[in-house]
Amino acid sequence: MKKYQLKIRKFKELTTPELYEILSLRSKIFLVEQDCVYQDLDYKDQEAMHLFYSSNGKVIAYTRFFEPGIYFKEASIGRVVVDFNFRKKGLGHALIQESITAIQRLFSTSKITISAQKYLQNFYKSHGFKQLGQEYLEDGIPHIRMVLI
Repeated sequence: MKKYQLKIRKFKELTTPELYEILSLRSKIFLVEQDCVYQDLDYKDQEAMHLFYSSNGKVIAYTRFFEPGIYFKEASIGRVVVDFNFRKKGLGHALIQESITAIQRLFSTSKITISAQKYLQNFYKSHGFKQLGQEYLEDGIPHIRMVLI
Protein backbone atom coordinates (compact mmCIF):
# COMPACT_ATOMS: atom_id res chain seq x y z
CA MET A 1 0.00 0.00 0.00
CA LYS A 2 2.55 2.50 -1.20
CA LYS A 3 0.27 5.53 -1.33
CA TYR A 4 -0.69 5.13 2.33
CA GLN A 5 1.62 5.37 5.32
CA LEU A 6 1.75 2.26 7.55
CA LYS A 7 2.57 2.67 11.24
CA ILE A 8 2.86 0.17 14.09
CA ARG A 9 3.00 1.65 17.57
CA LYS A 10 2.81 0.68 21.22
CA PHE A 11 0.17 2.68 23.07
CA LYS A 12 2.75 4.98 24.70
CA GLU A 13 4.29 5.70 21.28
CA LEU A 14 1.06 7.01 19.77
CA THR A 15 0.92 10.77 19.39
CA THR A 16 -2.14 12.55 20.73
CA PRO A 17 -3.38 13.31 17.18
CA GLU A 18 -2.87 9.64 16.15
CA LEU A 19 -4.80 8.39 19.19
CA TYR A 20 -7.60 10.88 18.52
CA GLU A 21 -7.79 9.78 14.86
CA ILE A 22 -7.88 6.10 15.85
CA LEU A 23 -10.63 6.58 18.42
CA SER A 24 -12.59 8.80 16.04
CA LEU A 25 -12.46 6.14 13.29
CA ARG A 26 -13.46 3.34 15.66
CA SER A 27 -16.38 5.42 16.97
CA LYS A 28 -17.48 6.40 13.45
CA ILE A 29 -17.62 2.80 12.25
CA PHE A 30 -18.43 0.64 15.27
CA LEU A 31 -20.77 2.96 17.16
CA VAL A 32 -22.40 5.04 14.42
CA GLU A 33 -22.24 3.02 11.17
CA GLN A 34 -22.90 -0.35 12.83
CA ASP A 35 -25.32 1.22 15.32
CA CYS A 36 -23.80 -0.76 18.17
CA VAL A 37 -23.78 0.57 21.69
CA TYR A 38 -20.81 -0.93 23.51
CA GLN A 39 -17.81 0.14 25.56
CA ASP A 40 -15.08 0.62 22.94
CA LEU A 41 -12.61 2.00 25.47
CA ASP A 42 -11.94 -1.27 27.30
CA TYR A 43 -8.52 -0.54 28.87
CA LYS A 44 -6.93 -3.07 26.53
CA ASP A 45 -5.53 -0.43 24.18
CA GLN A 46 -2.70 0.15 26.65
CA GLU A 47 -1.59 -3.48 26.21
CA ALA A 48 -2.09 -3.62 22.43
CA MET A 49 0.07 -2.88 19.45
CA HIS A 50 -1.67 -0.46 17.11
CA LEU A 51 -1.33 -0.89 13.35
CA PHE A 52 -2.80 1.71 11.04
CA TYR A 53 -2.67 3.29 7.63
CA SER A 54 -2.92 7.03 7.26
CA SER A 55 -3.42 9.38 4.36
CA ASN A 56 -2.86 13.13 4.61
CA GLY A 57 -2.65 12.92 8.40
CA LYS A 58 -5.94 11.00 8.76
CA VAL A 59 -6.13 7.42 10.02
CA ILE A 60 -8.06 5.55 7.33
CA ALA A 61 -7.62 1.93 8.42
CA TYR A 62 -6.74 0.44 11.79
CA THR A 63 -6.40 -2.69 13.86
CA ARG A 64 -4.91 -3.59 17.19
CA PHE A 65 -3.17 -6.81 18.06
CA PHE A 66 -2.03 -8.55 21.23
CA GLU A 67 0.69 -10.91 22.30
CA PRO A 68 -0.43 -14.33 23.59
CA GLY A 69 -2.12 -14.33 26.99
CA ILE A 70 -3.55 -10.80 26.96
CA TYR A 71 -6.83 -11.14 25.07
CA PHE A 72 -6.85 -14.87 24.28
CA LYS A 73 -4.40 -17.63 25.16
CA GLU A 74 -3.02 -17.14 21.65
CA ALA A 75 -2.01 -13.89 19.98
CA SER A 76 -5.02 -11.97 18.70
CA ILE A 77 -6.20 -9.26 16.34
CA GLY A 78 -9.19 -7.00 16.90
CA ARG A 79 -10.93 -3.70 16.18
CA VAL A 80 -10.33 -4.13 12.44
CA VAL A 81 -11.77 -1.07 10.74
CA VAL A 82 -11.51 0.73 7.40
CA ASP A 83 -12.97 4.18 6.78
CA PHE A 84 -16.01 3.95 4.49
CA ASN A 85 -14.37 6.23 1.88
CA PHE A 86 -11.35 3.92 1.57
CA ARG A 87 -13.07 0.54 1.27
CA LYS A 88 -12.66 -1.69 -1.79
CA LYS A 89 -9.01 -0.64 -2.07
CA GLY A 90 -7.48 -3.70 -0.38
CA LEU A 91 -6.82 -1.97 2.94
CA GLY A 92 -8.70 -4.57 5.00
CA HIS A 93 -6.61 -7.35 3.50
CA ALA A 94 -3.45 -5.31 4.00
CA LEU A 95 -4.35 -4.70 7.67
CA ILE A 96 -4.79 -8.41 8.36
CA GLN A 97 -1.67 -9.46 6.46
CA GLU A 98 0.46 -6.79 8.14
CA SER A 99 -0.95 -7.75 11.55
CA ILE A 100 -0.18 -11.44 10.98
CA THR A 101 3.35 -10.58 9.85
CA ALA A 102 3.92 -8.29 12.85
CA ILE A 103 2.65 -10.94 15.29
CA GLN A 104 5.00 -13.51 13.78
CA ARG A 105 7.94 -11.09 13.94
CA LEU A 106 7.29 -9.52 17.35
CA PHE A 107 5.84 -12.49 19.26
CA SER A 108 7.42 -15.47 17.43
CA THR A 109 4.09 -17.22 16.93
CA SER A 110 1.74 -17.87 14.04
CA LYS A 111 -1.18 -19.08 16.16
CA ILE A 112 -3.77 -16.29 16.26
CA THR A 113 -7.32 -16.28 17.62
CA ILE A 114 -9.93 -13.69 16.68
CA SER A 115 -13.54 -12.94 17.53
CA ALA A 116 -14.85 -12.17 14.04
CA GLN A 117 -18.12 -10.64 13.03
CA LYS A 118 -19.98 -13.50 11.33
CA TYR A 119 -20.55 -11.62 8.07
CA LEU A 120 -16.75 -11.33 7.66
CA GLN A 121 -16.13 -15.08 7.92
CA ASN A 122 -15.11 -15.47 4.26
CA PHE A 123 -12.82 -12.45 4.48
CA TYR A 124 -10.90 -14.05 7.36
CA LYS A 125 -10.99 -17.48 5.70
CA SER A 126 -9.16 -15.92 2.75
CA HIS A 127 -6.29 -15.25 5.19
CA GLY A 128 -6.23 -18.83 6.47
CA PHE A 129 -8.47 -18.50 9.54
CA LYS A 130 -10.80 -21.37 10.40
CA GLN A 131 -13.99 -21.27 12.48
CA LEU A 132 -13.74 -22.75 15.95
CA GLY A 133 -17.02 -23.40 17.76
CA GLN A 134 -20.49 -22.00 17.33
CA GLU A 135 -21.79 -18.55 16.53
CA TYR A 136 -22.39 -16.26 19.52
CA LEU A 137 -23.60 -12.73 20.16
CA GLU A 138 -21.07 -10.10 21.17
CA ASP A 139 -22.42 -6.60 21.72
CA GLY A 140 -25.60 -7.66 19.90
CA ILE A 141 -23.73 -8.68 16.72
CA PRO A 142 -23.27 -12.33 15.59
CA HIS A 143 -19.62 -13.38 15.98
CA ILE A 144 -17.57 -16.53 15.56
CA ARG A 145 -14.23 -17.49 17.04
CA MET A 146 -11.65 -18.16 14.35
CA VAL A 147 -8.07 -19.41 14.55
CA LEU A 148 -5.01 -19.26 12.38
CA ILE A 149 -2.52 -22.01 13.09
